[in-house]
Amino acid sequence: MLEYLLMVASQVGTMFLMMAVGFVLAKMGKLTQASIPQMTNLLLTVVLPCMLINSLQLERTPALLGAMEYASLLVIALYALYCLLSIPLFRKQPEATAKALRFGTLYGNAGFMGLPLIQLVLGDHALVYGVINLVIFNVYNWSHGVVLMGGRKQVSLKQAVLNPGIIGTIIALALFLCGIILPPMVGNAVSFLGSMNTPLAMVIIGAQMAAADWKAVFRNRSILAAALLKLVAMPLLTALVLFPLHPEPDLYCTLVLLAGVPTASITAMFAQKYGQDVSTSAQLVTVTTLFSVLTLPCCGVLAAILSGAA
Repeated sequence: MLEYLLMVASQVGTMFLMMAVGFVLAKMGKLTQASIPQMTNLLLTVVLPCMLINSLQLERTPALLGAMEYASLLVIALYALYCLLSIPLFRKQPEATAKALRFGTLYGNAGFMGLPLIQLVLGDHALVYGVINLVIFNVYNWSHGVVLMGGRKQVSLKQAVLNPGIIGTIIALALFLCGIILPPMVGNAVSFLGSMNTPLAMVIIGAQMAAADWKAVFRNRSILAAALLKLVAMPLLTALVLFPLHPEPDLYCTLVLLAGVPTASITAMFAQKYGQDVSTSAQLVTVTTLFSVLTLPCCGVLAAILSGAA
């Protein structure tokens, strides 16, 4: 167990060292806040889709198809449960703040931080479960998430489907289901571009953290409460719900780890777009990202013990 804790902590520490590069560069003025959206666009439109495609360049087998179907059902059910349990949260807060906190508690950084974490801790073979989670995350995020932040009239099927993560997944699934393996020249290019996902995402997150008002973050009790729910309660709930179902260890560990990743940066973007509490959203993203260096190794060990992987 100690060895597994140290292994997960080492991988999380590696991610935070990469974040530190972005943080220091931003503080030195070498990486400006104006350049972060351009880097994010590169990550979303090129790097992430390539990583998704590369992760599903696998031999199609009945066993793998069955595992993917089972994983999809579990993730759909888990997000439905999360959404239901979030309804009574933060009702004493002003409406704009409550919506931001509720959204930030529900939706974690499944793409930028979750997939790199799964790849580092569990290996490339577990990425298929992370990809499934990301697809369902996007569907919930652009449906329930939009309703939560902006109301039912704001929901757009076009936005829910035509985003780089979903498009990349559709291409990846089409190639996988048709049994198409990319030729070496194309496959290598896709693989190299996809391998940029972890370092580029971490540098971007670190640069975003450099702009945070740290004093304000630690003075706000509601933000700290939301961070506790996101980083501790969510993975614990997931671990307990999945335990009686006995999914195979990689799937179990993937879903528990992804439940414990910090709040998604899209929380602040949605708050800005739909007129909710932007400051609280950004602060929640920052504080959960910082504290996750302590909580994620614990989530990994808990999942490994309960799944029998450790």
